Amino acid sequence: MKKNLIRRLHSSLSVPTDDVELIRAQFRAFARQIPLLYFILATNALAVMFTFVKFGHPWLSLYPPSALCLLCLVRGFSWWRIGRTQVPDDIAIRHMQRTNRLAFFIAVAFTAWGLTLFAYGDGDAYGKAQIVFFLALTMISCNFCLMHLRSAALNVTLVGVAPFSLFFFFADDGHFRAAAVNLALAAIGMIAILMIYYRDFAHLVASRRSLREKQAETQRLSDENSRLANIDSLTGLPNRRALMTHLDERSGRQGADALPTAVVYIDLDGFKDVNDTYGHATGDRLIDIVAEQLVHVLPRGAMLARVGGDEFAAVISALDAEHAARAFVSGALASLAPPIRIGDRAVQIGASVGVCCAEPDGCDAQELFRRADVAMDHVKANGKSGMRVYSPDLDLERQRQQDIEDQLRRALRADELEVVYQPIVDAIENRVVAVEALLRWPRRPEGELSPDQFIPIAERSGLINQLGLFVLRRACEDFLRVEAIKLAVNVSPAQFRDPDFEQAVMRILMQTGFPAMRLELEVTEGYLIDHPQRAAGVISFLKTLGVAVALDDFGAGYTSIAYLLKYGFDRIKLDKSLVDRVTTDKATGVLVAGAIHMANALDMAVTAEGVESEEQAYVLGLAGCQRLQGFLFSRPMSLGAFLATAAAAPVPAAVSAA
Repeated sequence: MKKNLIRRLHSSLSVPTDDVELIRAQFRAFARQIPLLYFILATNALAVMFTFVKFGHPWLSLYPPSALCLLCLVRGFSWWRIGRTQVPDDIAIRHMQRTNRLAFFIAVAFTAWGLTLFAYGDGDAYGKAQIVFFLALTMISCNFCLMHLRSAALNVTLVGVAPFSLFFFFADDGHFRAAAVNLALAAIGMIAILMIYYRDFAHLVASRRSLREKQAETQRLSDENSRLANIDSLTGLPNRRALMTHLDERSGRQGADALPTAVVYIDLDGFKDVNDTYGHATGDRLIDIVAEQLVHVLPRGAMLARVGGDEFAAVISALDAEHAARAFVSGALASLAPPIRIGDRAVQIGASVGVCCAEPDGCDAQELFRRADVAMDHVKANGKSGMRVYSPDLDLERQRQQDIEDQLRRALRADELEVVYQPIVDAIENRVVAVEALLRWPRRPEGELSPDQFIPIAERSGLINQLGLFVLRRACEDFLRVEAIKLAVNVSPAQFRDPDFEQAVMRILMQTGFPAMRLELEVTEGYLIDHPQRAAGVISFLKTLGVAVALDDFGAGYTSIAYLLKYGFDRIKLDKSLVDRVTTDKATGVLVAGAIHMANALDMAVTAEGVESEEQAYVLGLAGCQRLQGFLFSRPMSLGAFLATAAAAPVPAAVSAA
C-alpha cells in the first residue's frame, strides 16, 4: 500500500514518457504557454523590486530579483524559439524534464526571496501586503500556465503553498493568517482542478488518437476495397475496371506524355471444353498459368488485365505501339501453342487475338477497347487461333451481320422464310425414300441470301434455335400425309446446347402428329467432341422417342470408332469432300469403302451427300452405301414441286427441279 502510494506520487511528480502521443500534445500546449509564465514571473518580481528598492538592502531587494528576472527572460525567449520549431519526441521529453526540475528550483527561489524580503525588509504595511499578493498571484498564475505539465504544476503548488501558508499563518501577529488559509484552500482546489484537467486532457488526446486510428483503419479498408475492386482475385492481375481506368488515363494525356496506344484483346480458344471436361479447379489453374505466361512476354511498361472468364487484355503505350503489340501477340501465341500440363493432364488451347492501335487523340478508351474486341470477334468467327488488327471494314462487316440478324428476327415474324426439300434416293432401287429439309430466305426485301451467309450469323446470335424449330415444325406439317417418305432435318450444335431442345422436339411431334419413326435428325460431330455428356443424353432421349439420329458430315472431321460406338447412331452421312474424290483418288475410294463396311458392321446405314455423277453413284452403291443425295438426283425444291414431281414419276431415276 505504502509502495503503491509512493509510486503514484512519483508518477504524478514526473514527466510521463510512456505515451508519445500525450507527450506531443503536452509539449505543443506547454511550448505556447511557458513564455507567458516567465513573463508573469518577471513582471511580478520587477513590481516588488520597484517597491522595495527604495528601502535599501540591494543584496536583497535588487540583485536577487534582477538575476531571477534575467533567468526568466532567457528561459522565456528560449521556449519561444522552441515553440516555433519542429522538435523530435526525445528532445521534447528532455525539454519538459528540464523544465520540471527548474520549476521546483525556481518556485523555491521566488518563494524564498519573497519570504526573506518580507521578514528582513524595511517595507511598510503596503509593501508587505504586496509581497503576499505577489507570492499568491505568482503561484496561481504559474499553476495555470503549467496545467499541461501536471508534474511541474504540482511541484510549484506544493513547494510554494506549504511554506507560504505556514509562514504567513504565524507572521506579523497573524495579520495575514486569513490570506494563508485562503491560499491553502485555493491550492487544494487548484490541485483538484489540475488533476481533473490533466485527466480530461489525457482522455482527449487518447480520443483523438483513437479517432485517427479509426480513420486510418477506415482509410486502409477503403484502400483495400478499392484494391480488391480493381484486382482479379484468381490471377492477381488488374481487372476490367482497372484496365479501363488506365486506358482512360493513357488516352487523356497530352504533350510529351502522349504516346500511341495499342489494346490487345485475347480470348482463349478451347477453355470452355477444359472447364466442362475437367472441372472448374483445373480451369482456374489453367487461367492462372496462362496469366503467368502472358505476363512473361508482356512489354515493359504495359498493363495486362483479366477482363472476363477466359479473356485478357493488354494496354501498350509506346512510340511504335503496333509493333510492340504484334511482338507481344506473337510471344503470347507461341507460349500457348504447346500443351499445358496441369497435374497429370496435358490440355491444348489457343487464342483469338484482336489488336487496335490509335494515336493519342485518335479515340477514347471505350472506343479503342471496342475496336480490339471487334477484331478479336473477327478472328473467332473465321477459324479462331490467330490475330487481326482492327480496320474500319471490320465495323462494316459487323454492322452488316447485325443488320442481317435484325432482318432474321423480322423474317421469323413476317413469314419471309421457306423450307425446301432435297430428295434422298435408294442406291439400289433408285427411288426417292426420304427428303432433307433445308431453310431458304426467298422473300427477303433486301434480296435473297444463301444459307451459308445467314446461318452462321443465326448461330452466333442464338436465333438458330428458333430457325431450327421452325424448319422442324414446317417439315413435319408438310410431310405428315406423305407417308412413304421419311424426313431428315439438320440440328445445329447451338440447338443441342439448349436444355429444352429434346422437349421442344417432343412437343412438335405431338402437336403436328408426325410419326417419330419417320424423323431423322442430323447432328455434326463438333458438338459431340465438345460436349460428350450432354450430347449422349440428348441422343439417348431422342432414340427413346423413336427418332433416328444421323452423324452428319462424316469424314470432314475427326470422328473415331469410339464415338460411333458410344452414341449408337442410326446412320452416318458421308461428307461431300469424300464423295467428290471417291472416283478420282484411290486412297479416298478405299477409305470410303472401309467406312461404309465399318458402319454397316455396326448396324448403321450410310447416306452419301453431294453426289453429282453417275460414276460416283455407281461406286458408292457398289461399296454398300444405302442412300444417295445430290444434284445428280435433284436440287432442293419446294413442297409443291416435290409433290408434283412425285405424282408424275412415282419412281424417278433422277428428278431435276429449278
